[in-house]
Amino acid sequence: MEFPDISREDIIAPDGIMVVDRDEKVIVFNEAAQRITGFAEKDIIFQSYQLLFQASPADSSYVAEALDEGAFYSNLSIDLTNVQGRAFSVLASITPLKPPGKPIVGIVLIFRNTQEMAAMAQSLREKTREILDERNRLQAIFNSRIEGTFTIDNQWVITSFNASAERITSYTAEEAVGKHCWEIFQTNLCRHGCHMENTMQEHLPVANRELQITCKDGRRVPIRLNSAPLFDTGGEHIGCVETFQNISEIKNLTSHLEERYQFENIIGRSKCMHKIYGLIENVCHTDSTVLITGESGTGKELVARAIHLNGERKMAPFVAVNCSAFVETLLESELFGHEKGAFTGAIRSKPGRFELAHKGTLFLDEIGDLSPAVQVKLLRVLETRQFERVGGTDPIHVDVRIIAATNKDMIDEVDAGRFREDLYYRLNVINIHLPPLRERMDDLPLLVEHFLDKFRSKFQKPIKGIAPAAFHLLQKYHWPGNIRALENALEHAFVLCHDPIIQTEHLPERLWIGTDHPIVTANGDPVKQAEKMHLQSTLDQFDGNRSKTASALGIDKSTLWRKMKKYDLL
Repeated sequence: MEFPDISREDIIAPDGIMVVDRDEKVIVFNEAAQRITGFAEKDIIFQSYQLLFQASPADSSYVAEALDEGAFYSNLSIDLTNVQGRAFSVLASITPLKPPGKPIVGIVLIFRNTQEMAAMAQSLREKTREILDERNRLQAIFNSRIEGTFTIDNQWVITSFNASAERITSYTAEEAVGKHCWEIFQTNLCRHGCHMENTMQEHLPVANRELQITCKDGRRVPIRLNSAPLFDTGGEHIGCVETFQNISEIKNLTSHLEERYQFENIIGRSKCMHKIYGLIENVCHTDSTVLITGESGTGKELVARAIHLNGERKMAPFVAVNCSAFVETLLESELFGHEKGAFTGAIRSKPGRFELAHKGTLFLDEIGDLSPAVQVKLLRVLETRQFERVGGTDPIHVDVRIIAATNKDMIDEVDAGRFREDLYYRLNVINIHLPPLRERMDDLPLLVEHFLDKFRSKFQKPIKGIAPAAFHLLQKYHWPGNIRALENALEHAFVLCHDPIIQTEHLPERLWIGTDHPIVTANGDPVKQAEKMHLQSTLDQFDGNRSKTASALGIDKSTLWRKMKKYDLL
């Protein structure tokens, strides 16, 4: 059997990765998947995954079982269909994406061409006996779907470290080989119940363990790993092999599928909200800096995430930082990172939020609270797209989209000298102003129903709705805390309410103290009280016009007159 020539780039290339959503549509198809199958990304994205099983429909059942039942498969031999319509064998794993406590939102299919694997195995068989132990270590790589691989001897010293391990950890093989494994990976389990202890002491393999490692540059990276004991040709135990994969992308996909900050989650149909939707659509596919303004609780971060997840950077990180949550010295380190020894407590180098958001979006909340010193450094980053860590001298280049937000009047801040004018105009390329809730009360019914649905699920209570009198209080309140305050008020009501309908007595005291409306209590008849207040509210709305009031209530004028007489409203 002839095997194709395989270059080093082929060996270290990532496996094919395909992500399928709940609707059985392909939403991610990486470069390796395109190379292996011949399908271009544009030909398969948003198509049914069945396109890859045309020549082997029976094998598609594994994907269906993972989507429907949460089945997990590892080292699965199946046939896929290439762009020419021919079946070819792959070694695959299928992992369901299931957020904790929630239903399955999709699956990840990772596959490797078995012909390429066979070629690698053939190449290894041709090695001399002098590198036989190294061939055994590499065999574990080829039998695993995980990329990064290293081996340790019986003294826990790293004896090999492959190119993928270098790429994930940022350590070179020269830096890692000869060190104890805990010096390189620095997990919180190192030397305290680590999975490798079981493999080393009991000679038992460990599969699909998840934990976080610390990379050379200080980044915390989630990995999924397998480990197995190593034996020489005489059956003598000589150490352990571990294969691991960076699962940051899978974690990010799970998070995005679990909680989609799409336009439909920004509630509102008022005229001002339609204007905001238009602005979001216009800025999504640009890299222009956006300044979101509005009072606290109006949903500024929600809009920022909607811009990110509907733009070209949606698969990259969205990193948020509250500029008012740190003192000046800590904020500078938080934004730009620091080198080891830069200040007291800097025991290791640490990347800043700008580095963590590389290729993605950095959301700077409460931007108006930046100190003058940090404003100067931020201005330089916006102008040059590079910075230096605290205590460092090497410039770091970043590709980051900036979205800032504030609840302050930035013109007043500039006029008062508290905020640099040049930085303000750098940030305010596109301004999206979110109106306070009191200026968009037309959206109140939609917002109330949205939160009722949310809390019905959270509290598992059969609450059907809100009484007219209670809704009237929501309409009359000035809402200084905006939508966040409305959400809190309705959560408060859900905690207190044990009836099908939320009454005024279930709402927070601040909403009705000082009003001239009677509060419905258990001592009265809540139905009659609610009907009376609803009648009065509707009459007030139409300035006492009985015809318009009767029409709005869906009753005739004579019925309205009888009800007004009954409740002494004539």
